Amino acid sequence: MNALVTGGAGFIGSNLVALLREEGWNVRVLDDLSTGYEQNLHNLRLEFVRGDVRDRELVDQLVEGVDVVFHLAASVGNLRSLEHPQEDADINVIGTVNILESARKHRVGKIVYSSSAAIFGELLTTPIAEDHPQNPDSPYGVSKLAAEHYVLSFAKLYGVSAVSLRYFNVFGVHQRYDAYGNVIPIFAKRALSGTPITIFGDGEQTRDFINVRDVALANYRAATFLDGVHVFNCGTGQSITINHLAALIQECAGSNVDTVYEAPRLGDVRHCRADISRMHEKLGFVPSGDMKADLRAYLDWFRQDSQTEVR
Repeated sequence: MNALVTGGAGFIGSNLVALLREEGWNVRVLDDLSTGYEQNLHNLRLEFVRGDVRDRELVDQLVEGVDVVFHLAASVGNLRSLEHPQEDADINVIGTVNILESARKHRVGKIVYSSSAAIFGELLTTPIAEDHPQNPDSPYGVSKLAAEHYVLSFAKLYGVSAVSLRYFNVFGVHQRYDAYGNVIPIFAKRALSGTPITIFGDGEQTRDFINVRDVALANYRAATFLDGVHVFNCGTGQSITINHLAALIQECAGSNVDTVYEAPRLGDVRHCRADISRMHEKLGFVPSGDMKADLRAYLDWFRQDSQTEVR
C-alpha cells in the first residue's frame, strides 16, 4: 500500500509513519517542519518532502499515486487559534480542501482525517458519544469541525471512503514542549527542571489522555479494516483531573515542585471523556496504555530528547 501522511514529521504523524513502515507500507511524508522534526523519521525509509498543505500544486503532485491519505497536518491548539485565527482557518480548512480536491482528481480510495474533541465544546453529558452536539468554544474547534465536514461531504459526493478520528488528549514519544504545547510536556518540563507547575483553574477539570501508539493503531485500522464513511471518538474512555495528572508526573519524575493556580483560560472546557464503544465495535479497538507506566516511559524519552529545548 502507498500512503501520503501530511504532518508526518510531527508528534502523532511520525508515530503513525513508523507503524506503517513496520507493516510494509510505502510512505510519502509532507511536512513544513513548523512543529515537526526530521529527526522523528530517523532510520525510516520513506520519501520526505518539506512543504505546506496550502501549496495546491505541491499537494496535487504528492497525492498522485497513493492509495490512502492520512491527513494530520494542522495548526493545533486552542491558544494558538485565539492568537492566530486566520492562520488557523487557512491551514486547517483550506489545507484540507486542497487535499480533498487532489484526492478526488487522482481517485484516492481512502482518506483518514485527524479531527479533534475540540469540535464538541463544553460537554452536556459524559462520556461523550459521536452524536453529541458540536458547539466548539475556540477557533481551533471551529476549523477542525469545518474540515471534518468537508472530508465527510467529499466522501459522500465522490464515493471515497473516509474516516474521521476525533482525538482526545494524545501524549507520548515525540511530543515536545513549545509555547503552545499540551499539558503533559509542559508539566514534564517544569517537574524535571524544578520549576513550579502552573494550573489554570482549580485543577479539577478532567481530560481523557490516550497514548500516541494507540492513536497510530487507530489510524492504521481505520485505513485497513473499513470502507465507507465513519466518525470515531479516539480516546480511552477514562479521565483524570489535572490535579491528579500533575501529581502523577511529579511522582514519575521524582520531583516535588510547587503548584501555582491561575485563572481559567478562554476556550478550555471543564470536563472531557470519550465514549469509545463505536470504535471498539467497528475497529476492535482497545486502548493498551497504563497511565503511570506510559508517563514514566514518556519522561525517560523526554530526558534524553536533544530537541526539547529548541522551540
